[in-house]
Amino acid sequence: MNAPVPDSNAVSAWTPLREPVFRMMWLAWLTANTCMWMNDVAAAWAMTSLTTSPVLIALVQTASSLPVFLLGLPSGAVADIVDRRRLLMSTQIWIAANAAVLFAVSALGMLTAPILLVLVFTNGIGLAMRWPVYAAVVPELVGRSMLPTALALNAVAMNVSRVVGPLIAGVIIASAGTQFVFALNFVLSVGAAIAVSRWKRESKPSVLPGERFLGAMRLGVQYVRESRRMKDALARISVFFFHSTAVLALLPLVAKRLGHDSGASTFTLLLASMGVGAVATATQMPRLRSFWTRDDFTLYGTSITGVCIAIMAYVPNNWLAVPVMLVMGMAWILVANAVTTAAQLALPDWVRARGMSMYQMSIMGASALGAFTWGNIAGWSSVPTSLAIAGASTVVVAWLTRNRTLDAGGDEDHTPTRPWDEPVPAVPIEPDAGPVMCTIEYFIDPARAREFDSVMARSRSARLRQGAVSWGLFEDVQNPGRFVEYFASDSWADYLRRFDRFNAGDQQLQAERYAFHTGSEPPRVTRYLARHPSAT
Repeated sequence: MNAPVPDSNAVSAWTPLREPVFRMMWLAWLTANTCMWMNDVAAAWAMTSLTTSPVLIALVQTASSLPVFLLGLPSGAVADIVDRRRLLMSTQIWIAANAAVLFAVSALGMLTAPILLVLVFTNGIGLAMRWPVYAAVVPELVGRSMLPTALALNAVAMNVSRVVGPLIAGVIIASAGTQFVFALNFVLSVGAAIAVSRWKRESKPSVLPGERFLGAMRLGVQYVRESRRMKDALARISVFFFHSTAVLALLPLVAKRLGHDSGASTFTLLLASMGVGAVATATQMPRLRSFWTRDDFTLYGTSITGVCIAIMAYVPNNWLAVPVMLVMGMAWILVANAVTTAAQLALPDWVRARGMSMYQMSIMGASALGAFTWGNIAGWSSVPTSLAIAGASTVVVAWLTRNRTLDAGGDEDHTPTRPWDEPVPAVPIEPDAGPVMCTIEYFIDPARAREFDSVMARSRSARLRQGAVSWGLFEDVQNPGRFVEYFASDSWADYLRRFDRFNAGDQQLQAERYAFHTGSEPPRVTRYLARHPSAT
């Protein structure tokens, strides 16, 4: 396991807020997440007044999470293709409209459990479209050195909203009624949309046509499949949220057991305690990163979360429940920040929204499945039994997955580079013509073939991450040491996009390949355009 490296630039927890654009977008993010928590609390509490079924109450969490799982990849593809500012504004308008419908249905006394689940689901559609695009724009707003701190500040916003949202919702529910929470949600969502509209994003024009929607989704999946760091991040975060959602899904029932009244104030207090713990820890993340690695954060944070879940199963009163939720919030932010930072640093900008959408899909898919699982276990047995099983399982699985490292090999360098110009064909080629095949001929020392294979295995993943649809390496059976690498792209435009996607890490890998070449001239590169003859 790698040793933690102190931040060389001594970035404080609040440094990114000195950037005016990041500060404005951070405030919009804080507002948007306050609305999200207000809506979740109001919906969860409204469901307890409509039914006593643990399954239906837990399904509120599932209905909120499931859209992100179902729509995550399409939303990420859209965010990488269209203008991100406009898309972010549109998601806020969608959420505001959904809040208006919730208010109207509640005020008219027409709210039922099925209608509530449907409207929670449609609100989740807005969240599904919003999260990938916001995750993708954060690296545009701050430098690479400030990215972990900026992500920690986003977690601060999330957890301040976890405190403020439930508190506001609890006060409104107690004094005016659930429907007025939805009304305030509408007003704040419109305000967040207006704030986003003030962001003057610099566009990056390209002479190439935009990526096609289905092709963009395919490439997003292909990139993640070929990235070991992303796969490890997805595995670690899925395990964590599948288990940690047990508390969030069943917390209304825990609050009812502990509360002296209906439990509304206890529910708000417990959520707020978790948020306070997360916020307090997030402000210390720059210092903590000097002592612990991301793998340490993930392993120990997940284990502590599991212990807290198990304690919440049998906690006798608020005096113990509040500090337990406080500690769980502290552990939660350690895991979330470590894995999110690893995922962000594993992705270049051109595929960031797609990659982070799959990351969010893993979170929400695991959360939806977890809420369903722990809710059903609670229905079959009891809430304490379900939480106790979830807590024990969290600790066990955390240690079983500890080899899914987030630190090994260092962070990839995605700095764009242009080591060569785009090829100029002898005859004009239409952008959608293709497929296109590129071959590179190498002459190497046959005694070093195994070493060459190792480098070419990494090259295969790099080519596929850049958009190639197939790759292969062939050895000349009559001329030992002569190798031909090929990769194919769907179209001429897809092939040319590789030049925009080439980065410092790819350039280093190319240097390693070329170091094996023993020819007097550089490896010969040949490009072929497919012909489509038809029978007469």
